[in-house]
Amino acid sequence: MNRNKEIAVLFSRLLLGVIFLMQGFGKVFTIGVSNVYENFFLSKYQDLLPEFLLVSTAYYTSYVELLAGLFLILGLFRDYSLYGLASVLIIVSFGHGLADPIWDLSHVMYRSLILVFLLMVPKEWDRYSLDHLMAKK
Repeated sequence: MNRNKEIAVLFSRLLLGVIFLMQGFGKVFTIGVSNVYENFFLSKYQDLLPEFLLVSTAYYTSYVELLAGLFLILGLFRDYSLYGLASVLIIVSFGHGLADPIWDLSHVMYRSLILVFLLMVPKEWDRYSLDHLMAKK
């Protein structure tokens, strides 16, 4: 039974990490954060929020997704990564809700459920991580 708990945590951490890493990778390296800002943030929210907030949000969310996703895959700084990703999900939910009523929560709901699960499980269950290896030394 303990092995199943450990594998469940590993799977959840890896899945969430890959989802966010690839999203951040796409924004930073494929599309480019400046293009994300111009084509998604500016075009949709320029009449609703000040430009400095839109620019900083585009960069913040893109790089937190990239770095926190990578850290989750490695199992490094797990809690801080989850806190950062939680802030991204709140920002994204606010932004989508500001532009349109949030009837479709699929863009955040599944990620949020995995994130909350990982925050609630005991750290001892996350044995297959760099955090766990460093704590043993």
